[in-house]
Amino acid sequence: MTGTNGGAGGVAIDERFWPDQTFTASAAIRRQHEWAQLVEETPLPAAPRLIAGADVHARGDLARATIVVLCWPELDVVATAHGEALLGFPYVPGLLSWREIPALLAAFATLPLRPDLVYADGQGIAHPRHFGLACHLGLATGLPTLGCAKSRLVGVHPPLDEQRGAQQPLVYHGQQIGTVVRTKDRVKPLYVSIGNRITLDEATRYVLDACTRYRLPETARLAHRAAQAWARGADA
Repeated sequence: MTGTNGGAGGVAIDERFWPDQTFTASAAIRRQHEWAQLVEETPLPAAPRLIAGADVHARGDLARATIVVLCWPELDVVATAHGEALLGFPYVPGLLSWREIPALLAAFATLPLRPDLVYADGQGIAHPRHFGLACHLGLATGLPTLGCAKSRLVGVHPPLDEQRGAQQPLVYHGQQIGTVVRTKDRVKPLYVSIGNRITLDEATRYVLDACTRYRLPETARLAHRAAQAWARGADA
């Protein structure tokens, strides 16, 4: 594996999956089709002890990414890392990772430890080409990764009951690509899918278990809070 490591015990980045931001949209789409064949749906080797969430904010032509690492199941923050990169790729639906991955990988490369599971704020295989942000991040970091999105990109599902824990399969072209799960009574559901090296049942369970009092998992909520604090300091 070709990669760079930001610190002892941290995350090595596989540079084969660094998104070339000089690509046209059609070239990036071809690469997504190729890389989607590398995604693995396999069980976690063990229950995670460290989980990570990420948050990315665009500020002009700059993307700022924040990673938080939490201990599991206590959900206390044990590490935070930041990274930034130029937004060298335009916004194109379905190609979000080409804009956000450079800043995310810059942040992951500085982590002092290696998470056992990453929650991506976006789609995994619940994507037109089965290669959303979570898949891209999983291949680039080599970490088990799940996608936890706030909205649906593709697929259909039956109506969902209103209580926390209600679930329905998300289906696209006759294939289940994710799970729609309600994480809080009478709030909008989340869309969970495989990023890499995890099963859908595991991904759904770990998303639901990480949602304590809020709609979003603590990985997303705490990463967003840390990102806001960093942005205030950076803009001061």
